[in-house]
Amino acid sequence: MEPTAHTRKTVLPGVGTRYDLETEAGRHLSVVIHQDGRRILAFHDPEEDDNCRDSAALAPHESTALGKLLTPDPVAYLHQHMEIDLVTEHIEVTKRSPYAGRTLGSTRARTRTGASIVAVLRRTAAVPSPTPDFRFAIGDTLVVVGTREGVDAVAELITGG
Repeated sequence: MEPTAHTRKTVLPGVGTRYDLETEAGRHLSVVIHQDGRRILAFHDPEEDDNCRDSAALAPHESTALGKLLTPDPVAYLHQHMEIDLVTEHIEVTKRSPYAGRTLGSTRARTRTGASIVAVLRRTAAVPSPTPDFRFAIGDTLVVVGTREGVDAVAELITGG
């Protein structure tokens, strides 16, 4: 069982929100999220919480990149530690697709193929973990995870191939 991290949230009126994390090694980290979207990563003196030892201002794209680096990837973990050969593919819903305009549930993709549609990318938005009543639109890109055979079967199903 992994240890849990204890975080504290503090509203900073007129500034934004500060999130604090005390590491197992006794280090105190903070992330200040400003109302304009800027983020500051800060290291505090363990003897004096208000004394900031060092900080780094992060632009939005830098925050996103850091978040991706710090977020565990469970699929990669399974691939490395469990000898499971999982793949991830992006499959586009085209006008030829028999499922354009229909719901995820109507595909019965997981039951039929063993692979899962874990997200749908639509223009500038992403829909993680779409529910069975999610309706596909032409131009959607499905993010599918499964074995090579299962993902290929979903591609054939969705594209009508």
